Amino acid sequence: MVDFSQKKIFAGPRIRRLRRELGLSQSQMAGELGFSTSYLNLVERNQRPVSAQFLLRLAEVYDIELTAFAGTDEARAFADLLEILSDPLFKNLAMSRGEIQDFADTSPKSVEAFTILYRAFRQANQNATDLSSKVLEGGALAAEGQFPVDEVRDFIHERKNHFSELDEAAESLNTELGLSREDAMMALTARLDEEFQVRVRVMPYEVMPETLRHFDLHRRQLQLSEMLDGPARLFQIAFQIAMLEYRPVIQRIVDGHPFATEEAKRLARISLANYFAGALLMPYSRFLQDAKTLRYDIEHLGRRYGTSFEQVCHRLSTLQRPGERGIPFFFIRVDKAGNVSKRFSAGKFHFSRFGGTCPLWNVHDTFANPGRIATQIIQMPDNTTYFSVARTVHKVGAVYGAPDQQLGIALGCDITYAKDLIYAKGHNLEHLDATPVGPNCRLCERPACPQRSNPPLTKSLVLDERSRGVSSYRFSQE
Repeated sequence: MVDFSQKKIFAGPRIRRLRRELGLSQSQMAGELGFSTSYLNLVERNQRPVSAQFLLRLAEVYDIELTAFAGTDEARAFADLLEILSDPLFKNLAMSRGEIQDFADTSPKSVEAFTILYRAFRQANQNATDLSSKVLEGGALAAEGQFPVDEVRDFIHERKNHFSELDEAAESLNTELGLSREDAMMALTARLDEEFQVRVRVMPYEVMPETLRHFDLHRRQLQLSEMLDGPARLFQIAFQIAMLEYRPVIQRIVDGHPFATEEAKRLARISLANYFAGALLMPYSRFLQDAKTLRYDIEHLGRRYGTSFEQVCHRLSTLQRPGERGIPFFFIRVDKAGNVSKRFSAGKFHFSRFGGTCPLWNVHDTFANPGRIATQIIQMPDNTTYFSVARTVHKVGAVYGAPDQQLGIALGCDITYAKDLIYAKGHNLEHLDATPVGPNCRLCERPACPQRSNPPLTKSLVLDERSRGVSSYRFSQE
């Protein structure tokens, strides 16, 4: 649950939007809530913080979740807008952070529309560049592409990485099968066989050197590579059950969103089937209760449910059922080069949409100590502070002599929830020693950072031939 008692909440634009959606005047809403019209007027203009009593009354009268006033949409809109306006294209606009914040607070949906247009602009530029390269190289011209990965990521973020329909279906099936860690493999393979006449077969690496899972419809076989470990095999079987037995549920969710391309729809179906697989192996209510009891000990939860470190982290980031919420975690997976292959956020933390992550975040340091858990308190430029847990994992299917398959995993949450985590032991949560980080170098305005690899797009470079600082780039502070 969001703790509103420890901080001032200025939620004027959100309350004004709610009032207009309900078709109420200020006096009507004030009367229904039992507050004065003048107080509501001040709140809507952000001249007064919202009291806890006002929020509780608002939630009671209009049957809405208090988390609707945590500012998640506005925070994401502000981060998106700040990142986009950092493009040199907008250099002469000279919009202040205050103006950007006002725009994001007042109309996050307008910012979303602006973001869509900017993404289309970037894609058009990229298409033009690719087309020129193809012409110069004398190669074949590719059809105009889209960004299905970004489209699906936005879709998942809009749902706050939570799909109640899939959770409920998975929880029901888990109960029906009486699924436990000891007999999960037997129960899931039996389900495929009895319901769909599909047999699970583990294939030698020589037969499937580049494939981990393949559904052979003709032979009615789910073929799994022997390179998959136990948790990965279980997950792939659960995925296949989702695609065969729960495809109508998945398709309804996909059909309810205006995806632009068939590729995005297909990727969304795969993502939702993966979600179902995790929900089946770690059913919502039981898993959440165990997570709270074990103080979110990721490795312990993995042993209890027979799942991997990454699977547990991903599942923890989805626990946002109304009335039964877990900690709103964010989750990210990176490789050694800093490329992001997964990122989800159930809270306010917003990843850079068009770049990597900050090198000061210790998810990158985990590669120096494989398999060891690292904890860190990080603080963004807007002074929001988070607690982060990071560790490396090995990509499934790795063989001796192949390129290193290590990936860095980080799970994090707002610092207010850190007290509930077993990993907070040894950290002083009263007097925080936070590492200042940024979204990425192009968007971070922190001066004198020794890890800076690029100057910020929002500042002018200061070049001095007679002097060199700890950072490769100096820039104006105006």
